[in-house]
Amino acid sequence: MILSVSQRTDIVAFYIEWFMKRYREGFWDVRNPYYPQQISRIERSNVDMIYFCTKNPIPILPYLDEIEEPVIFNVTLTAYGKEIEPGVIDKSKIIDAIKELSDRVGKEYVYVRYDPIFLSDKYTIDYHIRVFKRMCELLDGYISYIIVSFLDDYKNVRNNKQVLNAREFTDNDYEQIGKNFSLIAKEHNMNVQTCCEERRLLEYGFIKQDCMSNELAYKMTGKTYKKWTARQSQNCSCVGFADIGVYNSCPHFCKYCYANYDEKKVNSNIKNHDDTSTLLVGKLDDGEEVKIRK
Repeated sequence: MILSVSQRTDIVAFYIEWFMKRYREGFWDVRNPYYPQQISRIERSNVDMIYFCTKNPIPILPYLDEIEEPVIFNVTLTAYGKEIEPGVIDKSKIIDAIKELSDRVGKEYVYVRYDPIFLSDKYTIDYHIRVFKRMCELLDGYISYIIVSFLDDYKNVRNNKQVLNAREFTDNDYEQIGKNFSLIAKEHNMNVQTCCEERRLLEYGFIKQDCMSNELAYKMTGKTYKKWTARQSQNCSCVGFADIGVYNSCPHFCKYCYANYDEKKVNSNIKNHDDTSTLLVGKLDDGEEVKIRK
């Protein structure tokens, strides 16, 4: 089993004390986001590797040496201001943390996500190219892979339409991103790829690779896994994960996020978090049945 921490919220940035307490006790309880009455228990003894996804890896740095399983980090590093990412810390601190991660776990296990890209009057093609170039300069020698994706039509995106002010991509936009990002990445000994996109930009030099391919998972664990079967999987061949996160619980409040779509619910879930609970949000009620997830 591959443990996802997490694609539903940023556990590393905001809930690392809870995660490590559960890690030490040997299990995590997870309420099914679509069928809340179903609760599964993921036992650490069944975990082959851990897939960390975060916008801020700093809180996990003191605990890295305690984690015994193989790890992969996906760190999202984007170019947007506080009006788009109100809860994200200073990007220079994130870059420093990526460098430390690379030094400690190996650069082949630290991926940077420039994700998602959207275009507006402020965030133009030229703007993204300049920021991407600077990012690659600062991380030269520390990472090998950059993952790119484009803005999707999530509920939260529609809710924040006036804030994002995003325009549609043209073929020329894709070409400019494809050619320039490929050239910049190559100059800094990096590979660039898309994630879950119809336009994979292979014709401009992007590599054909999944974020968590069966080949990579096998290299890390010596095991093979079933393909991910979530709703986005039409353009994705990644292996499946067991996610321990909760939707609508991330205080980053990014205006493009798929995992937050109700800010009142986010605030409520944050208040209902307890580091001593076996669940990320709330606690088990008397009589609730928990099934071991194999």
